[in-house]
Amino acid sequence: MEASAFSPSHITGFFEIVDEPSEPVLKGSRGAGVSLSKGVKTHVKIEESFSPKLEVNVNGKVLNSTQLTRHVMDVFLPQGDRRYSIIIDHEMQVPMGSGFGSSGACALSLSMAINEALGMGLSKIEAARIAHVAEVECKTGLGTVIAETYGGFEVRVKAGAPGIGEIEQVPVGNYYSVVCLNFGPISTKKVLNDGNSRIRINEAGRGLTSRLMKEPSPENFMKLSRGFAVSLNIFTERMKNVLNEVDEYGFTCSMAMIGEALFSFMKTHEAEELAKIFHKHARSEKDVIFCSIDTKGARLL
Repeated sequence: MEASAFSPSHITGFFEIVDEPSEPVLKGSRGAGVSLSKGVKTHVKIEESFSPKLEVNVNGKVLNSTQLTRHVMDVFLPQGDRRYSIIIDHEMQVPMGSGFGSSGACALSLSMAINEALGMGLSKIEAARIAHVAEVECKTGLGTVIAETYGGFEVRVKAGAPGIGEIEQVPVGNYYSVVCLNFGPISTKKVLNDGNSRIRINEAGRGLTSRLMKEPSPENFMKLSRGFAVSLNIFTERMKNVLNEVDEYGFTCSMAMIGEALFSFMKTHEAEELAKIFHKHARSEKDVIFCSIDTKGARLL
């Protein structure tokens, strides 16, 4: 039994934490972001075995299964029912832990692939809901899964899992791209566990979704995202150095939430010019990520 699924990665520009309800399916975030054509492909192979095992490979390297992986697996195959040899292969097309929604993309593509491989018959939304709950309970994300489920340029107007939360998709045609400069990871879990950080995030993000919906455009999204990041005051020195330069060229960039990565969502010909500046500051070629917009959302392959 085997199956494959793809989830786009995702960059959030600004958000508010919504975690007052006790049920994980009701928790999440309000905010806005964009799904990228690069993401995570997950292949699952499941065989009955007298020697049960769980093997997780990321880009060909064997890793210990993460809390997030185990959470998703336990929904489909409770530990008392582990009579299987399970091999999970994640092909990561974006950096991990740097604000590209890779944890959510892993959980979402894994949930969809396992559902298909086992013939469980869950709908796409039901499988995505499992991934959302795993992200919330493992504190690796809040609104990423619902955004990646549908794709495109989205505004998350109501928090919650797919099928419960609500998003507004903003059509932008084929004229826009996202370009990013990645410096390294920041722990989302650490930020979400810090009470002071949570207060600052909600103060900075309050009302931004409404302001974007009044003028739903990539340009306004970038303006609001930059203001949000400035309010949080979390740019590192090397990010500030790059921002000073790109500001002089008239490009609006901000921070991918939550990672040490700069991004801009702009017309493709402008993104190509910005990429040239990013390359001057990149540690290596792979640290500049250039993507089109994924409008299909997570899907089986």
